[in-house]
Amino acid sequence: MKKDEQLEHYRSNNDGEKLTTNQGVRISDDEHSLKAGQRGPTLLEDFHFREKMTHFDHERIPERVVHARGYAAHGMFEVYESMKEYTKAKFLQDPGVQTPVFVRFSTVAGSRGSGDTVRDVRGFSTKFYTEEGNYDLVGNNIPVFFIQDAIKFPDLVHAFKPEPHNEMPQASTAHDTFWDFVSNNTESAHMVMWAMSDRAIPRSYRMMEGFGVHTFRFVNEEGKARFVKFHWKPKLGVHSLVWDEAQKIAGKDPDFHRRDLYEAIELGSFPEYELGVQMIDEADEFSFNFDILDPTKVWPEEEVPVKIIGKMTLNKNVDNVFAEAEQVAFHPGHVVPGIDFSNDPLLQGRLFSYTDTQLTRLGGPNFHELPINRPVCPFHNNQRDGMHRMTIDRGPVSYHKNSLQGGYPETSSASEGGYEHYQEKIDGKKVRQRSESFADHYSQARLFWNSMSAVEKQHIVKAFCFEVGKVKSKDVQQQVVEMFSNVDTALAEEIALSVGAKVPENVKPVDVTAASPALSQENTVKLPQTRKVAVLVNTGFEGKEVTAVMDALTGAGITPEVVGRYLGPVMSSDGEPLEVQKTYLTTDSVLYDGVFIAGGKGFEESMKGLPEAEDFIADTFKHFKTLAATESAAGVVRKLCEGKGNLTPEAGVLLDGGSDPEAFGKKLVEAIAVDRHWSRVQPV
Repeated sequence: MKKDEQLEHYRSNNDGEKLTTNQGVRISDDEHSLKAGQRGPTLLEDFHFREKMTHFDHERIPERVVHARGYAAHGMFEVYESMKEYTKAKFLQDPGVQTPVFVRFSTVAGSRGSGDTVRDVRGFSTKFYTEEGNYDLVGNNIPVFFIQDAIKFPDLVHAFKPEPHNEMPQASTAHDTFWDFVSNNTESAHMVMWAMSDRAIPRSYRMMEGFGVHTFRFVNEEGKARFVKFHWKPKLGVHSLVWDEAQKIAGKDPDFHRRDLYEAIELGSFPEYELGVQMIDEADEFSFNFDILDPTKVWPEEEVPVKIIGKMTLNKNVDNVFAEAEQVAFHPGHVVPGIDFSNDPLLQGRLFSYTDTQLTRLGGPNFHELPINRPVCPFHNNQRDGMHRMTIDRGPVSYHKNSLQGGYPETSSASEGGYEHYQEKIDGKKVRQRSESFADHYSQARLFWNSMSAVEKQHIVKAFCFEVGKVKSKDVQQQVVEMFSNVDTALAEEIALSVGAKVPENVKPVDVTAASPALSQENTVKLPQTRKVAVLVNTGFEGKEVTAVMDALTGAGITPEVVGRYLGPVMSSDGEPLEVQKTYLTTDSVLYDGVFIAGGKGFEESMKGLPEAEDFIADTFKHFKTLAATESAAGVVRKLCEGKGNLTPEAGVLLDGGSDPEAFGKKLVEAIAVDRHWSRVQPV
């Protein structure tokens, strides 16, 4: 059975139906409670009132401790080639066979009501509904983690959550307890570099990488194992917001990322991600200058290439956010034959934590029976009872082994698909220690820094200055400066200057000169498809000229959205109307990838007394986005942006829209595809 077919059984549509209680009793009046007289007291015998109110009073469940703010979609995964040589997992064997998936994206630190564009790690978790059972690839958009051992996870989360004495700040690590934790747990250095980079403010879930973070194992039919790390590579490339833009979006549209995903799928612009794997033979486990089981380390793609093995397409939005996105239960321990665990100490602890969490959040041990969590293959065992049990088990037997039921349900051999853990020889004493191979906390943080472009480095510096600048403790600020002096002196100097701390004279950065180009977003794919462009119009715009440009945009897969002072039709100079879809008060430039100013008769005059429109243009320029204008509007651009940076086509400013509309449209598409025009001015 396909997952969508299975879910159809549970879907409900009230269209054309009569109102009833949960027991199916038809309701005659849903406006008034039962009273003793028109002005008398409400009677407790009103079973409809009691049921309705009781259900409402209990509608909320505990939100996730982390990853509370999330959104999800359905899709399909298809492998490009058989992976039989590496793993016996059936869903990775046959090209052409589609495996249903459900993906949930999320922020980590904030509550369910927080904004989408905060600086934070993003969750990227995928549930594969395979014929062998559910497989959950639980990941993030950053390939490493803050800590090396799961026993420290509660401490980490306590540190980055709002401080308990005042419950502030929400969805932010810019406060004392987080940076106190960081500076006293230096294993976090590498992850903090990623969190201060543009990766922590993605442009879209559709333009965000995903990583399994942990080291797993592939095991093939012959029992040969390889260490493996998982990657999701977005087909649209990896792109981010700039910090000022991210902050403004949080106010203009806190649902920005979920809305972007929802609208893209509704429009048929289905997000696509390729699945890649890095594999290391067991014989090469100790061949690197880092421990491959250390979750604070990447496997540089230049040393361990990513093999692209399949593609996932998200093609259906959820029907009900609570029933699907909120009730879905992921678990890194949900694996299928051919995929196994490593001795990654962070992974080992998470294998316990996830089930323990779901028991509380979803009300008991039967969360696997909720529609979104049910496997598409049959499942049979002797587990019984518990809250919200939905299966009606028949017969007297609920144990193994038995004779009364002929020994059923019985176990399966490996040849029949039974899961067998990889047999690994373990020889050691029980100790509370960490391997010396995990002791290097700075080399890969330095590798990450070396791999960044000049613009990306500036963004990291400013992120540090913002975050550490919010810290009140001068001691903690000084500790942060001392810690990151081990990564880069210039970085530490900038932080110190910003917060009034001192750079230690006796600390030198780790001696790492290598770089990994794969870590820089400047090397990503850059495409125009699915981008959004605001078209600013005023009465009397050149209709043919603007139509030609908009046709070029739509032809390249870009969505133009007409913005004006008022909703409704605006007439062109040749009498043709163009419908205004948004006003300057209901939208903002931060919600678009570029702006085309169609202008019109008296456009410059119409801008007077309309600061929202001026901000629209100025912020587009400030945020390094493509800014284009017809001849009638070019003067406005010059007036607002002159002296603040380069007003040239090479810097993404196109002001010759009237000469050749078709050629201009082509240039505009090319400029939009670039994403950000960093050559315009030094980033701020």
